[in-house]
Amino acid sequence: MKQGIYTLANDKVYDQLVALLNSIEVNVGKDIPVAVIAYDDNMAAVEADVRRRENVFIISDPTCFKPWEDFSYDAWKGHPTALNTWGEKGIQGVYRLGMNRRYYAFDAQAPFDKFVYFDADVLVLNSLDFLFEQLKFSDFVVYDFQYKDPSHIYNLESPKLHQLFPLSRIEKEIFCAGFYGGRKCLFTPEERSWLAQQLMAGDAEVLYPNAPNQSLLNYMKMRLKIPVFNFALELPPEKRTGCSVTSPHFERRNEDLLYDKNERLTYLHYIGISSSIFRRLCQGENLGFPYRELFLYYRYLNEPESRPTFLGSPISAQAQKRSLGRKIMNKFGIV
Repeated sequence: MKQGIYTLANDKVYDQLVALLNSIEVNVGKDIPVAVIAYDDNMAAVEADVRRRENVFIISDPTCFKPWEDFSYDAWKGHPTALNTWGEKGIQGVYRLGMNRRYYAFDAQAPFDKFVYFDADVLVLNSLDFLFEQLKFSDFVVYDFQYKDPSHIYNLESPKLHQLFPLSRIEKEIFCAGFYGGRKCLFTPEERSWLAQQLMAGDAEVLYPNAPNQSLLNYMKMRLKIPVFNFALELPPEKRTGCSVTSPHFERRNEDLLYDKNERLTYLHYIGISSSIFRRLCQGENLGFPYRELFLYYRYLNEPESRPTFLGSPISAQAQKRSLGRKIMNKFGIV
């Protein structure tokens, strides 16, 4: 297949995945193929939903993912503290190892020659034609503003960081791994082996352990000097749109779209909102977060009769989280 969309999911993010797939169906089309990469074996609800969609299929063969999981482990073996820190928290091996399965999309046997990847906590709100068009000329395409905050990509305290990557590159080339476009065969097995050697030889200290898959992908691209085309930097200022749920100024129109200064958003990323918040909301708990109604619109697009009804004002998910934390501290006499 020439082009398609990937996402990564399991039943833990089922409600978010349904909303994502519905948004793709509405705003991209019913014909574009979508591959759901299995995060783990907890896939029963996802499989049931996918069976109802002609353009969606699941990739779950563990042999597809093992080279990337092995690579991730080798990469983090070189980090001075990560594996020990994760182990102290009861995490065996690499934290959120399943996230690295998404990189199967770069393999020669992957189904799409050109692809766009979205995390499951995304709504696609516009055509993706311009992204696929740019992939005719660029190996790697993004559209976000992560370059403004490199602290969630690299360890900024590492003396080795600027030996590897000058500030001028860090300020322009880093990206959020919740969305990107790329091509198969972008990282060959030989390049992957070389990268692992560099990481185990000391490069790993520049990685950011709290977002291991995102940090590692940025490192891979930059270490191999793969150019990135970022629409957030390349578009004229008046044509750029935001993409994060943390931006409060987007205008909702026609119930199903968001606009930023009269420009339609390409996607909205509900970054930082736990999957448990979405699950509890869909179970009827009146939790509030930015652009909640837009999420509910797409989540229940094909089953409006199942959409929960709420009475009164929603409870802020963040406020509830702070309240729970205070109750725990009170219980143990901390405050």
